[in-house]
Amino acid sequence: MTASTTAQDHWTRYYRWGPPALLATGTVMSAGSASLLMSPAERYVAAVLTVVAAGWELQRSLRRRSMQEQDTGHFVVRSGLAFALSWLNPFFAFYAAAGYLDAHVMLPERWIRLGVIVTAVTVAGSQAGGMPPQSRTMWIAFGLLIALNASISLVMMRLAERDEQQSLERLEVIGELERTNEQLERALAENQALHAQLLVHAREAGIDDERRRLAAEIHDTLAQGLVGIVTQLQAAQDAADRETARRHVETATALARRSLGDARRSVQDLVPEALEHDALDVVLAHTLAVWSRETGVRAEFTVTGTPVPLHDDVGATMLRIVQEALTNVGKHADARRVGVTLSYMDCEVSVDVRDDGNGFAPMEPARGFGLRGMRSRAARVDGTVTIESAPGEGTAVSVLIPLQSATPVSQDVS
Repeated sequence: MTASTTAQDHWTRYYRWGPPALLATGTVMSAGSASLLMSPAERYVAAVLTVVAAGWELQRSLRRRSMQEQDTGHFVVRSGLAFALSWLNPFFAFYAAAGYLDAHVMLPERWIRLGVIVTAVTVAGSQAGGMPPQSRTMWIAFGLLIALNASISLVMMRLAERDEQQSLERLEVIGELERTNEQLERALAENQALHAQLLVHAREAGIDDERRRLAAEIHDTLAQGLVGIVTQLQAAQDAADRETARRHVETATALARRSLGDARRSVQDLVPEALEHDALDVVLAHTLAVWSRETGVRAEFTVTGTPVPLHDDVGATMLRIVQEALTNVGKHADARRVGVTLSYMDCEVSVDVRDDGNGFAPMEPARGFGLRGMRSRAARVDGTVTIESAPGEGTAVSVLIPLQSATPVSQDVS
């Protein structure tokens, strides 16, 4: 239960039982002074009026309707009874004073001030020594008391109205805050639901990204290694002598071991083993030399600019894309010469793979995973892949990636 509700209940109890209590107080006080202030006839009339007033108050107090409803008739009758009783004995003004506290509830708004003034007249008569005043001085005192009581009552009523208005405004603010809190609770619930959805989407995106990474690793390592193994075993079968067949089998075995190691490192998302020991330019030079020896295609490797240490992801991306490009040349280009250029620039590093082979139409939809995998790898490190080719004019694959580190290092490139 709120404080405002508790206060309202207190006032409701007063409106119901306050006037009867004040009537009882006035009756007790008047009975004690009746022998001094009242004649026998006045005591008889006062007793009758007291019974009538008590019945009048009790019938209203026992009704079940709200005590804060307008009841002009009851106020008028009570004011008349209180005036008559106070005329007989000033102590009955206690009963009349009830009008100060409930006139604003029982009377229409335009009559409230009149009701307060009527109450002030009755109370002032009691304060002046009883009605009617017995001398000119008492009449003057009576008039001043009416003005004083009425003024004080109207000021208090005005203050009460202002307090009531402020209470209503506070209740409105509280209601608005409650509505705002409800909206915030709904918003928080919605945000929690959205957060849960974002977590699900993030997990799904992470799963998809990991699938794409593994697919690229499988294509660039296992698939190429298996192709090389099959090629070497076929060559061993077709060899004219045992020594040549043995060399092909040894090469296939080495490829299988290397592919197994690459598979393990791919699952663990580790940098290629070669890059753990050497810089990118050294690894690319060795890779190109091995590829040239296996395919019989003449190859040249060039480094331009000042080599700088690269982030592991950048180096791995460059190496895998070059390996894929060389595999494509070996499988499809029928080239006689291949050139690989690694270029270190101020803010970027690039590698270009060029061949003089058959070429193709880059605008045609890619049939395999290779070209899509190159672009996907480069995009993971904010890089781009550009392919220039035409039928019969060879192919150029260019990879451009922003530098992740700019600390120059001195290396000898053989």
